Amino acid sequence: MKQVFFAGSALALALAAVPSMPWAAPANPIVLQSVTAAPVPDEIPIALLVDLSSGQTLFARDADRRFVPASVTKVMTAYTAFRLIEQGKISPDTMVTISKEVAEQWSGEGSTMFLEAGDRVTVGQLLLGITTVSGNDASVALALAAVGSEQAWLDLMNENAAELGMNDTHFGTPNGWPDEGRTYTSARDLAILAEAMTTRYPALYRRFFGHRGMRYRNIAQNNHDPITGVIEGADGMKTGFTRQSGYNFLGSAERNGRRLVMVVAGAPTAAIRNSTARNLLQWGFEAFESRVILPADLSVGHALVQNGARGEVALRTQREIRASIPQERLKDAQLSIRYRGPIEAPIAEGQQVAFLRVEVPGQIPHDVPLVAAEPVARANLLQRLRNGILGLLT
Repeated sequence: MKQVFFAGSALALALAAVPSMPWAAPANPIVLQSVTAAPVPDEIPIALLVDLSSGQTLFARDADRRFVPASVTKVMTAYTAFRLIEQGKISPDTMVTISKEVAEQWSGEGSTMFLEAGDRVTVGQLLLGITTVSGNDASVALALAAVGSEQAWLDLMNENAAELGMNDTHFGTPNGWPDEGRTYTSARDLAILAEAMTTRYPALYRRFFGHRGMRYRNIAQNNHDPITGVIEGADGMKTGFTRQSGYNFLGSAERNGRRLVMVVAGAPTAAIRNSTARNLLQWGFEAFESRVILPADLSVGHALVQNGARGEVALRTQREIRASIPQERLKDAQLSIRYRGPIEAPIAEGQQVAFLRVEVPGQIPHDVPLVAAEPVARANLLQRLRNGILGLLT
């Protein structure tokens, strides 16, 4: 049977009529345009701002272009450690003895925690050294303590990237040290990583990110994160710089349950990177308003069924459906049901079978998954005969 798209009746819903509540990001982001231009100077070759509450992209410039992340790599090192902690394979309280090899190769090399051979530190201290002062030595020490070798750790990092769908990413070092281009990522992939970090491991994220500085061996160092403590709701992630990569930053902020993630890469100076990061996040919160346009578990229509005990199946929203609307364009959204069908039975309750297309004037349409509100069994012989006769008559 030829597969075609069916569109249900368009629905108009006044955005102001629905109260605001958080919702998880849908799979396919859309790019919005605010009347107020995004404050991203031309000197920034790569930039991205995503609203995780709706999954919408508020601003993008070359977001899928691969680049060298430098120390932003350490966000995946932290994520990999968080996953091992969640699995019970390591603990923040696990003691680690710093080897002579790690100290000689990495202590004082680039960004450093100033670890020395024989130091006894916890996994938690190493994580703070990674997330707060970008310790190259701490990253390698953690990798070796957790799985025994750098290669085994890199295998975990790359497995995690693949599992998250970071298709334009590969890691060749645990700390982002220059490696002749083996380590690369994209702004889009970093946004995926940031979402996973903040939604899968929120307690560990709060514990280890967003600190303004740390002291080790009586050496006090500040975090170079340009947004935490400056932008309301900002809570970290990671800067990076090498001569090859330029100045990079992955950052995030949350206000009233609405989390934004931003990436700036390839900036020519730290000052331009820092001001752009702050201005872009502030613009995202001020230029767009997050609205719930449909609540969870709302019946929205029906889809035709083929070879089923019934000829149609009821559709409902799985989660709240949100949209980030430019402040200047708070208008009604046009909603329509779309699916490839008729949908073949059997159908399980909760099975994703259709999409709700959200269309806001001046914005790219956005498809959100819809699920079956009820099960539909496969038709028995008598029902198939009936369906065949009805098909001939219609």
